[in-house]
Amino acid sequence: MVKNRVEELRKARKLSQDEFAKAIRVSRQTVSSIETGKYNPSLELAFAISDFFGMSIEEIFINEGSAVK
Repeated sequence: MVKNRVEELRKARKLSQDEFAKAIRVSRQTVSSIETGKYNPSLELAFAISDFFGMSIEEIFINEGSAVK
């Protein structure tokens, strides 16, 4: 399972879902689905989100699944 900090980071910048969605060129529904964990973004979108916040993907998206050994 992948958890993320997208909602927390978006709210810290005082952005609505719609404003953030426009900034990363997706729909508001996509942002909502990412924030609620219903949708994991593509690698390309994850990079766009990390670039927007100036953070690494690992700082925003946390893999809580079992580690491959």
